[in-house]
Amino acid sequence: MSAAPHHPSDPTAALTLDDVVAAREVLDGVSVTTPMEESRWLSAEAGGPVLIKCENLQRTGSFKARGAYVRISRLSEEERARGVVAASAGNHAQGVALAAQQLGIRATVFMPEGAPIPKERATRGYGADVVFHGTYLEDALVAAREFAERTGAVFIHPFDHLDVMAGQGTVGLEVLEQAPDLRTLLVPTGGGGLIAGMAVAVKALRPDVRIVGVQAAEAAASPASLAAGAPQRLDRMRTMADGIAVGLPGDLTFAAVRDHVDEVVTVSEEAMSRAVLSLVERAKLVSEPAGAAAVAALLDHPQQWETPLVAVVSGGNVDPLLLGKIIRHGMAADDRFLVLRVRVPDAPGGLAQLLTDVGSTGANVLEVVHERTSPALLLGEVEVQLQLETRGAPHTAKVLEHLRGRGYRVE
Repeated sequence: MSAAPHHPSDPTAALTLDDVVAAREVLDGVSVTTPMEESRWLSAEAGGPVLIKCENLQRTGSFKARGAYVRISRLSEEERARGVVAASAGNHAQGVALAAQQLGIRATVFMPEGAPIPKERATRGYGADVVFHGTYLEDALVAAREFAERTGAVFIHPFDHLDVMAGQGTVGLEVLEQAPDLRTLLVPTGGGGLIAGMAVAVKALRPDVRIVGVQAAEAAASPASLAAGAPQRLDRMRTMADGIAVGLPGDLTFAAVRDHVDEVVTVSEEAMSRAVLSLVERAKLVSEPAGAAAVAALLDHPQQWETPLVAVVSGGNVDPLLLGKIIRHGMAADDRFLVLRVRVPDAPGGLAQLLTDVGSTGANVLEVVHERTSPALLLGEVEVQLQLETRGAPHTAKVLEHLRGRGYRVE
């Protein structure tokens, strides 16, 4: 099965299994067959086998390297001579930059302002020129297209191209080989290139598998688009999951999702934080928030889907400083990070006694702030803000109960 890929200008073209199989031949020796890890922790939650497809361990740290290489490798010599241009929040940028470097082609990448620093540095490290433009990916896409028109560089779309979709679909072929008894597949979803390619491949070989797309609730264009029967643009997005923050699905990806994906669900920022934290703690895997969206959906609804289930972790490119914030956010969302305001007597030993009482509960004190001058305070008292680490919701409740039982005014 090595049919020639469809030409994207053909309005009747639709991605096929043959296209994905042909893309896999192109990627032989280029991309990595990423691990499929069994998760005892998630399996216990779901009541059946759960496996994690680790695309965060792909070259460049995400699945994007697959589609970018397939697309660029198929350019003519004349197109290669003009160079390529792309727009990306980071993962597609790295995929394009690496593919261009491997194929000896000049690459320019437009990124939205605020793109993660490691993604920018890695993109430059692969030899691409980086230009920051706009707030959202859609702004960078407009600038990249204008650059292509002005310079003749070939625009490499991050998702809405059949070659890109075919490259991403090779993940689906690997999943079926690594988990032949698969019943449900959860896939992080932004513009739709990954889930579109995977769904076409998986449904062609295993139409019984349920395929579920997962979007950030604050950047979820697919549900409204599917309801309307055509791609719909979001007015605003506010999410830390930059890798799936796409305000308008592509025409090709929308059609594939509509025809081959069974369900699209959304997850909150808190759910993604908990998933990132859990992957670090329980699976020893580093994921960016977008990459953890499928795991977040499973943790939100652990018994909703039939097992064996595969959750794709689609990328691991996260700024270390942001990762620290996400972990703290995840701990707070999991009731393991508690911030208290406690009023104590303004007398020698008052703070020491409070800390002793907190310590007796087994909570770990992370930070102490002493406030003496607030007009809300009564004479003879001070306010202490405590940041505590607890063992979860039951322990948090016991800490609060103990302090209130000791006579403290706790907020």
